[in-house]
Amino acid sequence: MKKIVCILSIALVGLSYSCKEVKKEAQEAGEEMEATVTEIQESMEAKITEKTMSITLMPKSDSNVKGEVTFTQKDGMVMMVATLSGLTPGVHAIHLHENADCSAADGTSTGGHWNPTFQPHGKWGVAEGYHKGDIGNFTADAEGNGKVEFSTDEWCIGCEDDTKNIVGKAVIVHQGTDDFTTQPTGDAGARVSCAGIIQ
Repeated sequence: MKKIVCILSIALVGLSYSCKEVKKEAQEAGEEMEATVTEIQESMEAKITEKTMSITLMPKSDSNVKGEVTFTQKDGMVMMVATLSGLTPGVHAIHLHENADCSAADGTSTGGHWNPTFQPHGKWGVAEGYHKGDIGNFTADAEGNGKVEFSTDEWCIGCEDDTKNIVGKAVIVHQGTDDFTTQPTGDAGARVSCAGIIQ
């Protein structure tokens, strides 16, 4: 009888240990699955929050300047890539202006530089202040072609923050160079190309 009790005790201990192992393995599998689900959700959210829009630059002020601008928002940053042609060789300014209205022949229907934080005109990132539309200068080659690449976390595409949302603004390319000091325009000259940022 003692032998049977002993065997039963050993079997119960073994069964108890086996149950604990099964429970532990099930818990680990559950945690792994939860981590995988979280990873998939984060990946999907990242894809959902990634936004891209392209707009076409049209000639203004009797110029031949045209091009394409693409904005891509990802991981809290907006990247702008502009490719242009028809420019005079040399340095030109490019800005965001306050209205997505390119109807005027000289581009003045876009209003002034986009400046939702009411800062002085200046060079981007300088402590003295700058407009959210103060992108800066770029150089056109001997054939009149130019490319601009610019990225910032101070813009967004279609968000609720009026101090960051670029939708409803315009891209303006200027004939001249931004001197970063003349208020409020940088003395960049005529507006030679325009595109409204419209979704």
